[in-house]
Amino acid sequence: MRVSLILISICAAIVVLITPTTQAAEPYKSTTWESLVPKDWDPAKEFKSLNLGAMQDSDPRAMDALSKMKDTWGNAPTERSMDGARIKISGFAIPLEMKGDKVTEFLLVPYFGACIHTPPPPANQIVHVISKKPIDAMRTMDAVTVSGTMGLNRAESPWGTSGYRLAVDKVEPYKLPDGK
Repeated sequence: MRVSLILISICAAIVVLITPTTQAAEPYKSTTWESLVPKDWDPAKEFKSLNLGAMQDSDPRAMDALSKMKDTWGNAPTERSMDGARIKISGFAIPLEMKGDKVTEFLLVPYFGACIHTPPPPANQIVHVISKKPIDAMRTMDAVTVSGTMGLNRAESPWGTSGYRLAVDKVEPYKLPDGK
């Protein structure tokens, strides 16, 4: 009987040791900016009938189109499958909140110069990144790769409307993929 209990205990210990736990951190899924856009959303749908190339900047129709674009893009839908996803994505940083000389919140955008120029990208192309640990030496438009948990949280900022919020676990300088 005693030998049986010892063998059962040893088997149970082995099962516990080799079985993954739910507490183990899932790896982050590499994510593209395109995957943040719902497949059925067309950001240019309302503007296809306009011949913007024939308009001057001062044309009232161009001004109306710009206003409509800002409204459409500011209300861009998010991809529901991203809610709660553990992702890794690269982009350009725009610091928002500082603690001393360290960044605690920033926007992540897909291309250099986004949000600095008008109009900002659609809301589903702006991620509001929040870090519990302040980040050293981050400047506007630094290329970074962030890893963390994504949420569907719309927020306004002076630089545009973000459709996502990322609770960041890791921020690192962007590195070109091997072989490039």
